[in-house]
Amino acid sequence: MKVNTYKVSTIYTRLSCLKEHGPLTVTVPGSKSLTNRALLLATLARGTSILRGVLFSDDSRHFLKCVQDLGFETEVNEEERKVTVTGLGGALPKKEAWQYVGSAGTAARFLTAYLGISEGTFHMDASEQMRKRPMAPLLTSLQELGCEVVYEGAEGYFPFTLKGNGFRKQAITVDIEHSSQFLSALLIAACLSPKDFVIHVKGSHGMSYIEITRRMMEQFGVKAFASFDGLNYTIPAGQKYGARDYQIEPDASAAAYFYGMSMILGVPVKVAHITFDSMQGDVAFLRILEKMGAVLTEEPDGILLTPPAAGKYHGVDVDMSSCSDQAITLAALAPFADAPTTIRGIGHIRYQECNRMNAIVTELNKMGICCEETETTITIHPGKPKPSLVDTYDDHRMAMGFSLIGLRADGIEIDNPGCCRKTFENYFECLDECVKELLNSTDTK
Repeated sequence: MKVNTYKVSTIYTRLSCLKEHGPLTVTVPGSKSLTNRALLLATLARGTSILRGVLFSDDSRHFLKCVQDLGFETEVNEEERKVTVTGLGGALPKKEAWQYVGSAGTAARFLTAYLGISEGTFHMDASEQMRKRPMAPLLTSLQELGCEVVYEGAEGYFPFTLKGNGFRKQAITVDIEHSSQFLSALLIAACLSPKDFVIHVKGSHGMSYIEITRRMMEQFGVKAFASFDGLNYTIPAGQKYGARDYQIEPDASAAAYFYGMSMILGVPVKVAHITFDSMQGDVAFLRILEKMGAVLTEEPDGILLTPPAAGKYHGVDVDMSSCSDQAITLAALAPFADAPTTIRGIGHIRYQECNRMNAIVTELNKMGICCEETETTITIHPGKPKPSLVDTYDDHRMAMGFSLIGLRADGIEIDNPGCCRKTFENYFECLDECVKELLNSTDTK
């Protein structure tokens, strides 16, 4: 009998006329994408940076531990969500180190790039989950630059040892079809080149994340110039990162689950401090919800989403390549829409924490929901989900996204809810608080 599960409270039928009580306001943690980029940029900068609004999760703690194991001086205050990092202007305190990145894809790719172009020997390992995720495109690029890669298992995967020799070339090619993190990693580290450095790109996946990288690089003092077609990036020599007092945005990916809850329950929701000016690509998910019938209002303290009456919304046909982390969230909304929903541009999510396309289709089929899958698309037909134990595949986004179904359909239980520690360790506590607040509102009408 499974005991490590979370049973979702089905509350949809108990929330009639709830809008009279005003919107539910939710606060989410800091952005994972921005936290991990800020940690790397702070190590590359000269001087002490103060990072505020830091996300503390499995991923960011692994990244921070790696930074500390490299010998960087840090101060950590989880209660205040603050980290200080003293960088050495691109130099490394240690010339040999052991790095364990856990399941953190950003730590895996960003640190590998930084260490692969630095002089020294670095032993890299990861969790069983991360050992299955692709690293070959980045490692191939580093080998072009002169880095020796010694594999301890399958070629192109963790674990391996990097023997860096600096920059032996001033231009490389990287394939980002499976992950934009390969390009982000090389962009951030490229300013260490003694000459102008050019990165040629194959593929176009995740370009919104590349723009986050470029904007944050510029905030810390380094510019990367893209060609008109986005296939070449030039980082001029002579640029240096400077230490900063840096505020990290709330996590738009985490916010998306509560905006999804708004649609499913027909309850207005505002997520504190989320804005359309956010650097994060997942803000685009709100525009998809708008196509489904939501009304969006940007207020001084966050974006308010007012859903269609009684949670009745439209099916959509959308390209989610710019916000693919929310494909699971849209898939969870789709069974309750008034028409089929087709999600396009998501073939690459087969290579993330799990094969997310297969996971979506498998779990919806278990609930009796009809799905059609191609290489890059999923079409989901409306239906009434049957009770089901959702296998999360040790994937935090499967756990959070599919929990939304249980708010409206009876008998939905989430296996291994603890996998949310990767990015949002108290997600289910926050969900419980929202449910409690909504039910209290119905009691006091």
